[in-house]
Amino acid sequence: MTSMPQRSPRVRAVLGAGVLLAVCSTTAPRAADLNADLPRAAPTFAMIDPNTWVVTVSGSVQAVPRYPGASDYTAVGYPSIDIRRVGEPRRFSTPDDGFSLSLYDSPMFRIGPTARFVPGRYYGDDRRHLFGFRDARFAVEPGVFAEFYPVSFIRTRVEARQGVYGHHGTVGSLAADYLIPTEKFLFSVGPRFNIGDASFARKYFGVSPSEAALNGRVTPYDPRNFYSAGLLGAVTYTPNDTWAYTAFAGYTRILGASGDSPLVRRPFGNPNQLQFGLRLDYAFRMPALF
Repeated sequence: MTSMPQRSPRVRAVLGAGVLLAVCSTTAPRAADLNADLPRAAPTFAMIDPNTWVVTVSGSVQAVPRYPGASDYTAVGYPSIDIRRVGEPRRFSTPDDGFSLSLYDSPMFRIGPTARFVPGRYYGDDRRHLFGFRDARFAVEPGVFAEFYPVSFIRTRVEARQGVYGHHGTVGSLAADYLIPTEKFLFSVGPRFNIGDASFARKYFGVSPSEAALNGRVTPYDPRNFYSAGLLGAVTYTPNDTWAYTAFAGYTRILGASGDSPLVRRPFGNPNQLQFGLRLDYAFRMPALF
């Protein structure tokens, strides 16, 4: 009887490695299948009660021109409110946005109604230079807005509004903001462009023959349009989920026919318009009402 040849330790090691690889190759898919069938922990936001609102109440104070084209400034303050469900991020906004309500809201796009208030020009604001001019009452401008995020760090916004009190012109605004977020700060900066039709331009920048005759220091002027361009920057500090603090500053230059009006030239006014302000946000939770 012929005996089997003895395998060297090296041969036995190679054969053992081959058996091990074969076993692993047959059991790995089964292990992967088992892992795929294992239940996974639900994400944190899925375990938050969706019937809870986060309400953010804001108060703003800012220094703005006393009326469109004015060279002196006044302080104004106003409140605002933002409501969202728990788990939804708060939308970025700037102090020069109109008062808005979203009817459709997605990560890239939202649309809804908006409204703005325009300060009025009154004889009592500057009795020396506004003698003979009719008052231009403060205006209410309802309209619609749309926002689009081409990328997560750039917001674009357009508004189209119609004056229903104070003036009956059609106006619009276009804005873009570049966002720079950090752990507790959010920086934003971007251009602004505003337009208005002849009705709006005449209300705030026109001079009628009778006004020119009574004032005696200007000649009649009929602007056919209004537009302006500028820049707005802001920084928001958010130390926790309850409080946030925002400081902002902006510059706008009145251009075109309205920029040539005698009412925005010294001593009556100034085509360079500035604004500065602060905003305080306070957030709290409450049960959703609907």
